[in-house]
Amino acid sequence: MADESAETSTEMTQPIIIDLGSQKPNNIKDLKKGKGKLWDEVLDVVEEAKQMLGDEADGKVLIPVIMIYEKKSKRPALDKLLFPYLRK
Repeated sequence: MADESAETSTEMTQPIIIDLGSQKPNNIKDLKKGKGKLWDEVLDVVEEAKQMLGDEADGKVLIPVIMIYEKKSKRPALDKLLFPYLRK
């Protein structure tokens, strides 16, 4: 008996990346809670993606993945320069 396995085709698509730019801390807090103007913008982009996919989006759930980051200062903090062995 031959071991038969069903082949499933997975189709990879390019992710849609949105740069929301610099934001106020309150807007980011609201986004983390799933509300506010940034959340509305994310939902608008998800709807746009569904419209672009057309019939391909039928029966599929599009899940937004949100990454929040903070740029670190390039110059070292003053306390680290003055007290390099002092750790908190």
